[in-house]
Amino acid sequence: MDETLAAVGPRLRSLRQKRDVTLTQLSEATGISVSTLSRLESGERRPTLELLLPLAKVHGVTLDELVDAPPTGDPRVHLRPVSQRGMTMVPLTRRAGGIQAYKIVLDPGTPREPTPQTHEGYEWLYVLDGRLRVILGEHDLVLGPGEAAEFDTRTPHWFGPADGRPVEFLSLFGKQGERAHLRARPKASR
Repeated sequence: MDETLAAVGPRLRSLRQKRDVTLTQLSEATGISVSTLSRLESGERRPTLELLLPLAKVHGVTLDELVDAPPTGDPRVHLRPVSQRGMTMVPLTRRAGGIQAYKIVLDPGTPREPTPQTHEGYEWLYVLDGRLRVILGEHDLVLGPGEAAEFDTRTPHWFGPADGRPVEFLSLFGKQGERAHLRARPKASR
């Protein structure tokens, strides 16, 4: 129990820093004093339910996520989104290695200049909603709902909203260059 509570402080600090929020801003949002928040983050103050409830609400996480509670046998998947620079990424897989799946939402309000990147791996994108601009090498494409693209990530690539609206898409990514293999059954003959 002591180890679990001791880990809450660093988790609180990490959540606050990921959201780019100051202790003062967090204090205003929660009604908890700056000094109490600072002591919670440094581990000098023991977290209580009274303190953790408003913090979980402001950070948009559950109490279980805040204290990293052990699994209870609940079959539901508890997703932990990561948001930064106008992008929210929700991991859909938990296993290490192999192909990783993500749901990604791009907010058009954040200006994003195309800055193609390269790295090891292979990626497959499937647009759920909105229009996704994909720059892939010398190609500049716009994908709509139901459209997909796959590519070797060693090819310079970038993606962002194609217009002034949000875009949601699924991404399958394999660091070792795994490709998505689609199987289709032939039509039954009549």
